[in-house]
Amino acid sequence: MNDHIDLDAFLHTDPRDVGCEEATEALHVYAELYAADPQAARTRYPGIAAHLKACGPCSTDFEGLLALISE
Repeated sequence: MNDHIDLDAFLHTDPRDVGCEEATEALHVYAELYAADPQAARTRYPGIAAHLKACGPCSTDFEGLLALISE
């Protein structure tokens, strides 16, 4: 991987992104709300929504939670 690509990704990080720790702490709450109303979840928790767009591992965890909720 090229260092310029890493730097470019860093510089384009959404400033609303709350990071892995904060997103993980509230992911179950976000997932419950998202399952009921995705737009309401993104509006109420924009930092988590921004983080999930950028973080593959957290997005995978979120998808898993949604699958469990949907069952």
